[in-house]
Amino acid sequence: MTAPRLSIHDHMVELADTTRCRLLVAVERQELTVGELALALQLPQSTVSRHLRILADQAWVSSRAEGTSRWYRRNPLLDAHMLGLWELVRGAMADTPAALQDEARIEAVVASRRTATQAFFASASAEWDALRTDMFGARADLTAAFALLDPHTVIGDLGCGTGSLSAALAPHVHHVHAIDASSSMLSAASARLSSFENVTVAEGALEALPLETGALDAAVLMLVLHHVADPARALREVHRVLRPAGRLLIADMRPHAHERYREQMGHVWLGFSDDTLRAWLHDAGFERPHYVPLPVDPNASGPALFSCTAVAMPRPLMVV
Repeated sequence: MTAPRLSIHDHMVELADTTRCRLLVAVERQELTVGELALALQLPQSTVSRHLRILADQAWVSSRAEGTSRWYRRNPLLDAHMLGLWELVRGAMADTPAALQDEARIEAVVASRRTATQAFFASASAEWDALRTDMFGARADLTAAFALLDPHTVIGDLGCGTGSLSAALAPHVHHVHAIDASSSMLSAASARLSSFENVTVAEGALEALPLETGALDAAVLMLVLHHVADPARALREVHRVLRPAGRLLIADMRPHAHERYREQMGHVWLGFSDDTLRAWLHDAGFERPHYVPLPVDPNASGPALFSCTAVAMPRPLMVV
């Protein structure tokens, strides 16, 4: 047998009590805990808990647990009979002195949450970066920012190294092509990226990428161009594998004088200036270059970095 359908008369008993009506008004616009409701309505917590239990049993309120607290709100899925009855009761209570007093105290309770947060940041601002890093890891903000990417994007991590950038990009895009000329690097990248079904790891030089023409929506050259023997040729090849209007991001070192990097780490180039990069990008078929010197990390021992973005212009039609 199905349960009998309740009418508006069956719900009147729950709203016959003023305290329960005040509680419903309080949790109509925001979630509140028992302690906050007791403070706002100036009632003992035991009284608040008892009336909330009655309202919850009859589905007037819903709640959720968060840590050691339980948050209450008016049930957003009231049936038509309950909603009609509540509108009548709510209208009768509106603008009464008691209701206005409750509303003012509820606003004060909610405002006290902001005050506690503001007090924390006022005292912790100097240590906040270190605290956030300790809690969430270094630059969790940048990792989350990859969610701004179009989820349909096909991206090339060109010179992927051990695959750390590909691993950060993969959850947010359609496909990542992780390509590097070093078999040792690719071995490490393959191990790191093995759990991602939307990542392809392949060996290839920037001057001869193992990709079809127009295969990528975006390409990233992260700290790799200074290792390339012929950057201009490499950029032409990157242009080939980008679709028209595809985007290129280069991050690398600004010009520096650390000659030892040539012998110690196989660097071919000692950084790149804005003018040099603009000329190479123009010749390779890119437009709208945007070169930005990046903030210097005080804990980093290497040269200062830059980022440079550009857009692939359409390829000229071949005349037969």
